[in-house]
Amino acid sequence: MNLPSPLFAGTLLRRYKRFLTDIERPDGAIITAHTPNTGSMKQCAVPGYPVLFSAAKNPKRKLSWTLELIQVGNDWVDTHTQRSNQLVAEALQQGWVAEFRGYRVRGEYPFGGSRIDFLLTKGEEKVLLEVKNVTLCCDDVTACFPDAVTVRGQKHLLELQQALSQGYRSVIFFLVQRSDARYFSPADEIDPEYGRLLRQVVAAGVEVLAYKTRTTPEENRVAEKMMVKF
Repeated sequence: MNLPSPLFAGTLLRRYKRFLTDIERPDGAIITAHTPNTGSMKQCAVPGYPVLFSAAKNPKRKLSWTLELIQVGNDWVDTHTQRSNQLVAEALQQGWVAEFRGYRVRGEYPFGGSRIDFLLTKGEEKVLLEVKNVTLCCDDVTACFPDAVTVRGQKHLLELQQALSQGYRSVIFFLVQRSDARYFSPADEIDPEYGRLLRQVVAAGVEVLAYKTRTTPEENRVAEKMMVKF
């Protein structure tokens, strides 16, 4: 999908109060941008890293700018988690996720006490698919999730397991935004309970997919499947 245009360059100074980032522009001016990411942004929200940000289209919005991409090493990382489902929806509809080519796609499907990101259907088959955005690497070649303890994420895993008994296929889809990674694994050192539950639900029949994105200042798209390691 195309990213907002134009994007403006700057240097990250600090990220604070979860949704705020101070950025220094090339002319020395400092602006505060909205940061649409509820995670810790570990390894990404690092002072001194290059960033790209956009101007808000809504003139009534409190903050005039939105943080879009952060450069980590030589690669751009999309930390805008509100875009994750759009990227996966595009990939499903375009047939870029080989496992679900030809499925009908419905977003925000109510199940249990949550809204699962997607319901996929093909004939009588029903698939619940939950998306998690991944921006952290546990080592040089392994992307991992989560980047902070996630009680909500733990709940989603149990709901996906519960859905199996009601005739659904259940899938947890890790959208990896780190192009330097070759594998995906749960971040056991950060949230050991999430890692334990992930292994539990996989043993019960929940499926795991990890796909890596390809990100440039112009676009981001789902690119290739990754190996999952437990």
